[in-house]
Parts: sequence; C-alpha cells; structure tokens
Amino acid sequence: MRAETVTRTGGQILVDQLVAQGCDHVFCVPGESYLAVLDALHDAKSAVTICRQEGGAAMMAEAYGKLTGRPGICMVTRGPGATNASPGLHIAQQDSTPMILFVGQIERGMRGRDAFQEMDYTQFFGGMCKWVAEIDDCARIPEMIARAYATAMQGRPGPVVLVLPEDMLTESAAVPDAPYVEAAETWPGLTDMAKFQKLLWAAKKPVLLLGGSRWSEKAVSSVTRFAERFDLPVICQFRRQMLFDHTHPNYAGDLGLGGNPDMLKLIKESDLLIAIGGRLSEIASQSYTLLDIPQPQMTFVHVHPGAEEIGRVYQAHLPIQASPTAFAASLEGVQPPQSIAWAGAAKAAHESYLAWTGNPARLPGAFQYGEVMAWLRDRLPDDAIVCNGAGNYATWVHRFLRFRKFGSQLAPTSGSMGYGTPAAVGAKRMFPEKTVVAFAGDGCFMMNGQEFATACQYDLPIIVVVVDNGMYGTIRMHQERDYPTRISATTLKNPDFAALARAYGGHGETVRETAEFAPAFERALASGKPAIIHCFLDQQAITPTTTIDAIRAKALAGKA
Repeated sequence: MRAETVTRTGGQILVDQLVAQGCDHVFCVPGESYLAVLDALHDAKSAVTICRQEGGAAMMAEAYGKLTGRPGICMVTRGPGATNASPGLHIAQQDSTPMILFVGQIERGMRGRDAFQEMDYTQFFGGMCKWVAEIDDCARIPEMIARAYATAMQGRPGPVVLVLPEDMLTESAAVPDAPYVEAAETWPGLTDMAKFQKLLWAAKKPVLLLGGSRWSEKAVSSVTRFAERFDLPVICQFRRQMLFDHTHPNYAGDLGLGGNPDMLKLIKESDLLIAIGGRLSEIASQSYTLLDIPQPQMTFVHVHPGAEEIGRVYQAHLPIQASPTAFAASLEGVQPPQSIAWAGAAKAAHESYLAWTGNPARLPGAFQYGEVMAWLRDRLPDDAIVCNGAGNYATWVHRFLRFRKFGSQLAPTSGSMGYGTPAAVGAKRMFPEKTVVAFAGDGCFMMNGQEFATACQYDLPIIVVVVDNGMYGTIRMHQERDYPTRISATTLKNPDFAALARAYGGHGETVRETAEFAPAFERALASGKPAIIHCFLDQQAITPTTTIDAIRAKALAGKA
C-alpha cells in the first residue's frame, strides 16, 4: 500500500486500490471507455480474465464472491456492456454475494446529451444494487473503492456499481491508498444468547436451518459441533447445500424444489425453528406456505446480518442481528440440557434423507440421469466444486449429489440460467488444483456457453455436463400442468455440443446410454482440457419422480 502521495493517473490509482484490497482476479470484457484502467492492469499483480460476454464476466465475479467472501471484481464498458452485465448483478443481489462492477462512462463534459452509449446507471442499477455511484474526481478513488468494499461485504452482502468517466481516469492526482477493508462483524449480545439457550431448553422438536452468505469453513465447523452437542436435525436452504456435510448423521436434507415430504413435515411440526443466515425467500419457504406470515406458527429464531431483512417477511420470536460467522462462534458457549427431549430425531431425519436420495427412480430413456448422479457422488473428490445454472436438470444435482465441504457449490438462488459454465471458469481460475464440474441444460448452456472459449484460452480443464432434452424443460413442465398438449415456444434444435467443444480446442464426448457416461467422464478428466460431455435425456424424464405424460394426464383429468 502506498502511504506516500505519489502522483498517478486515475486508472493507476484505481488498480492500486484493488491490489491494496487483496484483489487477485479481475474479470472483464474490454472497452475503450476504460483504457486507462486496462493499461494500469498491464503491470499489476491482479490476474485478468478476458471474457467473451459481460454477463459471463459478471457471473464469474459473482462466483468469486461466493467462494471467498470478498467482492468479485468485474469491469465492463458503457451502455450495452453494462446492460449485458446486469444478470450477474441480479444474481449477486438475490444471492447476497459481495461484488463490485466497474463501468466505463462517457466524458464528464458530454453528460446529459444522450451521447454515444450514455446511460443513467443509478436509475438502471439502483433497484438491484446496494450502492451505485459515479467517481467524478480521481482523488476520491481510494475513498470510493474502500466504501464499495465495505458496502458490498457488510450487513446483507450484495453488488455495488462504480461508474468511471473516461476523462477522469486519465487525470492525475497525488493521493494515498486506502487501508485494507474488512467487513464489520455483527455479534449477538449476551442477552440474545441467554434467551436462545432458554428457548432450546424448552423445545421438544427443534430444527436448525442454514442459509445465506457470510459463512466460512470455521463457521460451518462450529455449527456442526453445535448440532452434534444438541443432536439437532440440520437442513440447508435452496442451493446452500455446502453449509453442512450431507453424510453427517444430523443432516436432514435441503429445502428447495421437490423437497422430501418427510423433511417438510419435520419443519411444519417443529416447535422451534432456528434459521441462521438465510432469508427464507420464495423457494426455501415453498412459495411462502411453510411458515405462517407475519408470525410463524412455531417459535422462530431468525439470525441474519442485515437489520433490514429481520422482520421483512417473518416476525421472529427471537430476532438476532448477527453474521453467521459471529453467531456460529457464539454457539460454542451454548450448553445443552441434561437430557435432550428430541433425542433420535436427527437420526430419523438423516435416515429419511438417505432413503430419499439413495436409489434414483428409473425413468424413460437409455440415459438414466439419476444413476449418473449416484456414480458421480462416489467418484467426485469431497472438495470438488459443482456448478449449475437453472432448469429441471439441476433437480437431479441437488437431490442425488452429496456435498461434503464448504466452498463446493456454486448455484444461483435467483434461478438464473446460463450460470454454470462461467461460474466453473471463475472457480477453476481461482482454484486450479480442484476438480470443477458444471451441469447445464441445453437451453441453459447456450445462454453463456461462449465462456467455454475462455476456459480454453486459459487452459482451464473444467468439465461441463450438458443435459440435452431438446427443450426448455422447466417451462414445458409448467405448460403441461396449465395448458396440457398445447406446446408453445419451448422446443429447441441444438448443435453437437461435443463437436463444439473440439472446435474450441477442448475435449468432447457424446453420451446416449448410461453405461457410456463413466468412461466418457474419465476420458474428459484425463484429457487435461476443458471438456463437454453431451448427454441425451429423454424428454419424458422431466423430473426425478415423474414424466411429461404423467403431468399431462393429471392436468387433463383435473380439467375434465
């Protein structure tokens, strides 16, 4: 960090601030509006990943934020570059992920004339970001970036946008660097923890629910010890499965789409629900039907780092404003009662989870997706990073794979398609030693599949499993429920994805039968190249438990 006042351009000051904040990766699509920053990056310690589209770059930065807890950095040019990046910002907002987007801007003297690619970024991004600001004076860059880091990480984390006028970046100033910024932890008070212990001692059917962000490996370990000492059933919220070891005897399942009925019953019949970190938004709450609103039917303890989230939907019996990391540390001092009234509940819940996820049902088609998931859960290393976007194909991933380690899952709670491939690229860029596997439907892959070229450019041997059923499967499923037999706008004609991988310089495999998958996966892994495994799934296999025909028949019977 430069404490002395050295004269530098705005571009140099900005890059020096990123380095001072420990930024080791920048994901970008270049633009003439921030050439001075690109020039400063030429000699910087931060690695630069050049992406093929701004949406992919923003999703890589969001994945960085998920895995590290520090803001992922994305840089894009003005106008269409900024709008293309917006899906990544929306993911960061819904998933509570720290992220900073830098946007090049027109010269200050041109503002208000609807100049080339001019936009009002405060108006455009204001509804999905924690803070949007334009830096008019290069001397204020250290101040603004320090604030951006703090804002992105503290409370409920989220995205920040800083706008960079082109001429500001070429001006010079003598200004010291800002100090390294760490998120302020919000700790529970002693009174909170005393009330919490009293509620636990009075409970007969408590359940622990984990979600949200601001977790760490240490916090996960602390919560695991707490669950063991109190013999608590533990459930993870939608796409937060990496917060508890699925093989642990206290694990009861994940609260997402197509959940285990026994697990849902466990929550509904609980007399104490302890939610740490999560918001219990639409998916986790089963469309806001699982808990009564405004006050849940069971005693409800809600632990969240953002004051604005506590009481937003649910009025907790014990609201605690604290980050998951701080609350997890405080749990070490909570003592269990002499006898645990709910002894055995965790064991029964875990046995139900194992039965629910153990043997996938056989569905139409030569490719049995569930059997492939069962094979992968035994084959993948415990620290493998598994990525996916949105679509029915992801239901198999969440149900049949077993996450063991913190930092092993990248998936958007926002339900954004096209996330898996860029997330895998970002993860492999950060952790080249780890196995990184992305799952994508055929529709999902095509939304950001061009980032496979980024994987090839940087020799990142990710494996992308493309599950091809020739349609937008989730929408087709809903069509069959609401408008049976009236197929509209959901049919897809796809390329040969294995050939596409080879065209990019990667490794390609085609799988039409279940038995072909394991050797194809092993060849892909051994190739040392970015790989696509193109798997053909029968259209009837629409979820792990039902078919298109069954959904249609039920819908038609209901209309009769």
